Amino acid sequence: MRWRVQPVFPRPLLSRLSAMLAVRTGLHFPEERWGDLEKGIAAAAPVFGMPDAPSCARWLLDTSLTRDQIGVLASHLIVGETYFFRDERCFEILEQHVLPERLQARADVPRPLRVWSAGCCTGEEPYSIAMLVDRLLPHGVQCGATILATDINPAFLRKAAQGVYGEWSFRTTPAWLRERYFAPAKNSRFEIRQPIRQRVRFSCLNLADDSYPSPANDTDAMDVIFCRNVLMYLTAAQAKKVVEKLRRALVDGGWLIVGPAETSISLFARFAPVEFAGAVFYRKIARTPLPAAALPPQPPAADAAPAIARRMAPPDPDRAQAQAGEAAACGKIAGEALLRMARACANRGKLAEAAQWCEKAVAADRLDPASQYLLATIRLEQGQSDAAVQSLLRTLYLDPDFVLAHFALGSVCLSQSRHREAQRHFDNALTLLRAHPYDEPLPESERLTAGRLAQIIGSLRASLPRTATGAQQEQA
Repeated sequence: MRWRVQPVFPRPLLSRLSAMLAVRTGLHFPEERWGDLEKGIAAAAPVFGMPDAPSCARWLLDTSLTRDQIGVLASHLIVGETYFFRDERCFEILEQHVLPERLQARADVPRPLRVWSAGCCTGEEPYSIAMLVDRLLPHGVQCGATILATDINPAFLRKAAQGVYGEWSFRTTPAWLRERYFAPAKNSRFEIRQPIRQRVRFSCLNLADDSYPSPANDTDAMDVIFCRNVLMYLTAAQAKKVVEKLRRALVDGGWLIVGPAETSISLFARFAPVEFAGAVFYRKIARTPLPAAALPPQPPAADAAPAIARRMAPPDPDRAQAQAGEAAACGKIAGEALLRMARACANRGKLAEAAQWCEKAVAADRLDPASQYLLATIRLEQGQSDAAVQSLLRTLYLDPDFVLAHFALGSVCLSQSRHREAQRHFDNALTLLRAHPYDEPLPESERLTAGRLAQIIGSLRASLPRTATGAQQEQA
């Protein structure tokens, strides 16, 4: 018979650690992730010279940690996983729309374009931006643009400054880019060339601190800020504070780029969402209206845009309502028009009105799973989990292979501590994901790939209690 592995830390100690980390780093470790917290502290104990994990935990609670110590601790609690030109569509939009618009806006201003990669990990993201800038401004190392790259983890920053990478960092990078911007190094690795390295300045920064925006650390007056796959690790309160500080760090009309899974109506309420085909970026609302010429041309929205996270440039309400009314008797066409109204209202934070339009879309086309899924995500934003579950079940009745509906059901069950049901829904989603290529964007997901969703689900499943994941293994 297998012995059940008991937690190493007492629950009160884990609770205090979780609260301390939320304040000092902004990292979010709710009770369901205390297992990850234990593992991280155990890994950090030898680095801090502690004999065991509990001793390390108590030392951390009783010590006024330095910036470097916080960075070391964070390095054992955050998994840094990135590669060059991660999310290709994001960089296409940056190259074709955002940077040209910002460069034009800076044409009459005597200062360079300023870009900030916040949470830069091991440097692949800011170097990717630098390569893109080099293609737009190829004349001179310091010509026209500066790139700031920050992270809480000093080990990540040291690797980034070295600029030497293995094959795994190039898994979606075209061969010509590697040949142009990298030189062969030892052990089958590649070193980034000096002109690109010189475009990027690395600095240690904890986004939970109040040290930014400030000219003192060069975090003010930014044209573009990347903060991708960072907010998801923070508490809700810290994420809100970070977004507001990043907003103040931007110039009027500047752009904030976050991860596909981090969109939120309430979190980015003070930004103007701009939807491109396959992605949504957020723009700082100017104190005076931006001229029409300053806005990038908008390509048609992709069918794979998300539901509640979809941020459309809102259509004229009167026109959209008239279009919906004219199509009311045309079944599917009517449903699509009504669904556009629902999304437009949701993007403005008008959730009650969005739900009404969505219910009309459901009535117009009862066979459309997308409208049921959108209604479910709206209900979740409203805190109506029971109603959301009913809409998710209807979504799966219409389309049993709707992966995001399985995932959403698992997330709802997890939030309600219904661990066995959460496990079942997550397993269903993982089974369906095996039929998708790793880099394939999922429908209704803002180009969230099958591989990335599988990683998210794997992390959530790992946080489930043993009773949900390993009951059968405990039997002799």
